[in-house]
Amino acid sequence: MEIQLKDLEAAAERLKPILHHTELDLSSTFSAMTGGTIYLKYENRQKTGSFKIRGASNKIATLIEQGKNCPVVASSAGNHAQGVAYAAKKFGIPATIVMPKAAPIAKVQATEGYGAKVVLAGDCYDDAYAEARRICEEEGAEFLHPYNDPDVIAGQGTLGLEILSDLPYVDIIIVPAGGGGLLAGVASAVKLINPRVKVYGVQAEGAPAIARSFAEKKLVTTDSASTIADGIAVKFPGDLAVELINEHADGVVTVSDNEIANAILLLIERCKEIVEPAGATPLAAVLSGKIDVRGKRVVCLMSGGNIDVSFVSNLIERGLVARGRRLRFSATLIDRPGSLVHMLNAISGAGANILSVEHDKISARLGPNETAVHVVCEVGGKEHAETVIQKLAESGIIAEQE
Repeated sequence: MEIQLKDLEAAAERLKPILHHTELDLSSTFSAMTGGTIYLKYENRQKTGSFKIRGASNKIATLIEQGKNCPVVASSAGNHAQGVAYAAKKFGIPATIVMPKAAPIAKVQATEGYGAKVVLAGDCYDDAYAEARRICEEEGAEFLHPYNDPDVIAGQGTLGLEILSDLPYVDIIIVPAGGGGLLAGVASAVKLINPRVKVYGVQAEGAPAIARSFAEKKLVTTDSASTIADGIAVKFPGDLAVELINEHADGVVTVSDNEIANAILLLIERCKEIVEPAGATPLAAVLSGKIDVRGKRVVCLMSGGNIDVSFVSNLIERGLVARGRRLRFSATLIDRPGSLVHMLNAISGAGANILSVEHDKISARLGPNETAVHVVCEVGGKEHAETVIQKLAESGIIAEQE
């Protein structure tokens, strides 16, 4: 399969009245941290909160141009659902989105708010997909695949056109990869216009199907996809997308969940931006040194900002731990008056701020006169954390970091 320049240009023209042209912003902070000139493409500010509206809108517009004004159906618990719902409403056609029964209420309500009918079916995405296919057969509707469709890929590829237009002398573009549609589209667009520019994909370590497919130069699936970056937690990437990625991309790297969380935290602190875990993977790859950006003009594509508010505190905690700003440890103390005060004084003397202390007197591993204590402290960094552990040791307390 090939995506031609005319396909991308036609998609861009269709999307002009629908999308925001999202900002490309130079980050002096991340440039100083990495030695490159780092730009952030804020697609998290896009309508519906992610890039998915591009592919969905281009697909629906293409169907209408072909005289297919039928209803559309999609299966998704995330950004694709909202993109399809918004695009269908914009073009005046009915949309049904099938989500797993456990889909977050906020995402269900957001999708319904864009005008789609939401059907809850099954316990996982595969169940929702099967039900969506059944509805298509029953109602004569068109199924909108989230990433393995040429029109969807061309729609996502318009991001490559935007970046090259806004920053013609870019050296490297870094893109999140899950099912592969976004990376396939951007890589195809960039290589058609300026083959000099390098395009890299980023995946979570717990969901590396695209990375493995690129390494082996064939479609590879995985048995599981476990990561905080739910937007790219894909076990079965698209065969069309993988073919384009293997032809046009320059590499695919993986990042850990802690590296992702650290990137999210930095984006909140330094840029005041809310970016979902999948969207933060390009910055995570740069900050962790997985891609050498020294002396290069680099664009990190922040693909979305739809993050569950209840999950933000967990991500912040992960980010602080990854950065060494949180110290978690456990210690066994003699269960007698003054033992806890002795330990707390040692922590205070090391300049750490105690956030929580939990006692455990019933663990099977404890002796009759012992108590376990689990402590969380705020520290200034990894060296400070080591100082706290050393101070505890000097006070006769052996602390085991958690």
